[in-house]
This record gives sequence, structure tokens and C-alpha cells, in this order.
Amino acid sequence: MSGTYLIETRGTRRDLGAWIVAAAFDRAGHAGFALGDGTLRIVSPGQQEDWREIAVHDGAVLAMCADCAGGFLSGGDDGHLRRVAFDGSVSSVAAYGSKWVEHVAAVPGEGARGVLACAVGKRMHLFDGTGAALKSLEHPSSVTGLAFDGRGKRIGASHYNGASLWFVASKTDNPRLLTWKGSHTGIAIHPEGDAVVTAMQENALHGWRLPDGQHMRMSGYPAKTRSMCFTHNGRWLATSGADCVVAWPFFGGGPMGKPPIELAGGDGVTCTAVACHPEHEACAAGFADGLVVLAEIGSARILPVAPPGAGPVSALAWSPDGARLAIGGEQGFAALVDFSRR
Repeated sequence: MSGTYLIETRGTRRDLGAWIVAAAFDRAGHAGFALGDGTLRIVSPGQQEDWREIAVHDGAVLAMCADCAGGFLSGGDDGHLRRVAFDGSVSSVAAYGSKWVEHVAAVPGEGARGVLACAVGKRMHLFDGTGAALKSLEHPSSVTGLAFDGRGKRIGASHYNGASLWFVASKTDNPRLLTWKGSHTGIAIHPEGDAVVTAMQENALHGWRLPDGQHMRMSGYPAKTRSMCFTHNGRWLATSGADCVVAWPFFGGGPMGKPPIELAGGDGVTCTAVACHPEHEACAAGFADGLVVLAEIGSARILPVAPPGAGPVSALAWSPDGARLAIGGEQGFAALVDFSRR
């Protein structure tokens, strides 16, 4: 793909010098980049040139997301779950000794409410919005992914031989077990809570339609799907793992019996990261050569965002209003691109 890239006129870029594990925006619009060297970089709205470096972990950051209270929630291989405020202050939520905090998730609530979650080995730990412990839930094997549903009432965890779906406020803590043999490596929940999809070790996806328990199998990938997300209205599931964005239809009885659509392909380079826009049926996609594009699902129109050459894209995230896109790469390349109207 050649031509003018949006980053050239509307972007700010940096070389952060370490693998970017995750990127996220908090609800106030602060951008956060989590690095393999144990630091976070935070960029405040309207201050695109001020990238603040904050030491968070004594080791690598393994997972990061927006915190329900503002700022960011971070898990590290030092065994700590920590909160990072936009002003750079760091506080501890929990410590697990030599065990790694490999996955984190958070969902907002009104006022000080909200729920935080982290995965440590076979256990998922839940906290309220203040950081007070709620419960610890055990799974049959190590948790490989976490996802809340759209209303924050349920949380799903992927693991070997399937996934477990829990009600956060339940007093009995009996999960709904979604079983399918094999290694499941990530999880996504439909925005309306109608379906759960997991990525699998053998280059395929598996899903469960929750109202009737129907299984859904989505295969044919040449590589593992490491990134997937539903569009804001739940009509499409966008996924990495091929030389294009593979988008599965979740309407009209799909995805079973309906083929996926392929977006932004043709160069033979693997798509490594996807992030669906929070308001429109569009998906940002990053590739193994560093290319980033925005694909409009309905029309298949492609907007070039960042050129190839920066190494594999490892993280993409939209601001809550969809006006800015954060880009992170395995070789330390990071960027913020402005999509707002001018």
C-alpha cells in the first residue's frame, strides 16, 4: 500500500525502546502504553508531545487496561496488580509473590463502583472499584484470557478445554462451563451477551451461542488469532491471524453457515492486531510489517494510517469517543493518530 498516511499529518510518534504489550485510553482520554521493561507511558489529552514515563513493575508489564476509576490497571511478572493514575502516582491493589499477573480487566460503574479483575495461574481475582477484594475463583487450568460482558454483570475466562462464565455478584459462584476440547488462548464476549468466542491453539476460533448452547466453529486461519474484537453493535467479530482482517457476521443466524468477509488484504503480510471503532462499523488493523489501516466494514474502504517498516504491530486502542487511535509495536514504535473533525 502506498500514498499518504494519516500519521504524517495527524500523528505523534515515539520510539519507546521496548516491546509495547498493550495500549489503552482511560475514560478521561489519557492514553497509556504498557512496556516490557516494566514502565507505562501516559499522554494526556491536548498534550501530544508530553509522553510521561512511569515505573510500575520490577520486571515486565504482562497486561494493562483502562481502570474503572480512571487511569490504568497493570499486572506484571513481579506478582503485583497495580493502579496507575493519570498524574503518574502508582498504588498497589494486590501482590501474589512469585506468581505472574498475566491478565487484567476492568468495567466501570456509577460513582466509585466498578469491578477489577486479574488472572494469576488458575485463579481469577475480583475487586470492587475501590480495590477491595470481592472473591477469588478457581478454574480447571491456567486462565488465558479475561473479558467482561457489556454491562459488567458477567465475566468470562478462557482456559484449557473451554471457558467459564461467572456472574460477578453471584453468592453461589457456580460458573456456566462452556466446554470444547483443546487449548483456548483468548476470549471475547458479544456486546449483548449472546455469545462467547475463544481463540484456539490450532489456528481456529470456537464459539458458544448462549441462549441455546449452540456451538460455533470458525476455522481456516493460516496463523493463530491473537487479537479479536466485536464491533460496537455486535454485528461483526473482527480477527487477526490471516493476511487480512477476517470479520465474521453475527447477525442473520451467523456466523454458522455464513462466510466471513476479508478486509485490507492482498499483500501476504499477517494481520497481528485489530481494534473496532467504538461508534462506527470500522476496524483498525495492524500488520506484521508495521502497516496500520482503518477498514470500513460496510464498504470495504481502506484508509492508510501508518506505513510499514516499524515492525509487527502488537497493540491498538481507540479513545472512548473514537477520535484518537493508539498504536504500539513489538520493536517499541508507538504513535497517537488524531481522527477528529477539523
